[in-house]
Amino acid sequence: MQHKNIVILGTGGTIAGKAASASDNIGYTAAQVGVTQLVAAIPALAAAGHLLVEQVAQIDSKDMTFAVWAHLAERVHYFLARDDVQGVVITHGTDTLEETAYFLQTVLDPAKPVVLTCAMRPATSLVPDGPQNVMDALAVAGHAGARGVTAVCAGVVHSALDVQKVHSYQLDAFSSGDAGPVAYVEEGALRVLRDWPLGQQKRGLHAIELVALLVEAAAGGTWPRVEIVMNYAGASGAVVDALCHAGVQGLVVAATGNGTLHHDLEAALLRAQSQSVSIVRATRCVNGRVLSKPGEALADSRGLSPVKARIALMLRLMLSGSQA
Repeated sequence: MQHKNIVILGTGGTIAGKAASASDNIGYTAAQVGVTQLVAAIPALAAAGHLLVEQVAQIDSKDMTFAVWAHLAERVHYFLARDDVQGVVITHGTDTLEETAYFLQTVLDPAKPVVLTCAMRPATSLVPDGPQNVMDALAVAGHAGARGVTAVCAGVVHSALDVQKVHSYQLDAFSSGDAGPVAYVEEGALRVLRDWPLGQQKRGLHAIELVALLVEAAAGGTWPRVEIVMNYAGASGAVVDALCHAGVQGLVVAATGNGTLHHDLEAALLRAQSQSVSIVRATRCVNGRVLSKPGEALADSRGLSPVKARIALMLRLMLSGSQA
């Protein structure tokens, strides 16, 4: 039987980083090594067939842009549509990996596996973690039955809907919170624990139409402006008022606890909502979700973290504008 290809798309990040010393795991510069070079440096992959490799971007993921997201979605959609492709692996920085993963899952809802992987140590480290993460990601992309967007780090497979970066330094930097991981990669094989991610909501456009809309919006700089504000002791409405004055179209509030808000911040958010600014409440807690009471004036994020709720709101505003 002919084996199908797995595509590896590079976007930069720590996994492609370089430092002056092999003992330096924090003083590196991200996005210095091309994805072709990264793959060639992994002995198990150096002579492997059935791999297609492409550099989509070369950035530190803290600097992720809408334009890169749109281009990445376009390339992922292109490769997934090919009959000779089994799945896609994306090398990515850790800082915004959870956002890119959620974005791709929401836009594409792929029937084939799309696997983001990363590293907490640069490629020049004495003991880099990137090569094993890439090998594990390839195992997921090649697994029969795998679908949707996942993230693989330190042998753990996380759903794009749940994954969050929860540690600034440790190699096992990600968590799926209450939901738990989708699977573990053990010696190149998967131990699957729960269902693969599926799209959460129907949308008016097919993936190919939505990708085209995103590319056009990114090129024209017309993505909806949605910002995140946070609740904390002594929070005021000053930031909300300033953002509304600047023309913000949506606000996500990282509320305390079960969506609670300082009364001054809440008043500002209600004023903003009355001025047609879309408001969504998430929680700044790592675990749990906002459980709304009947009659709540501000919508909750339906379990999404603040950064993912921002993406969902941007896409909703974009779609409502395109269908107006």
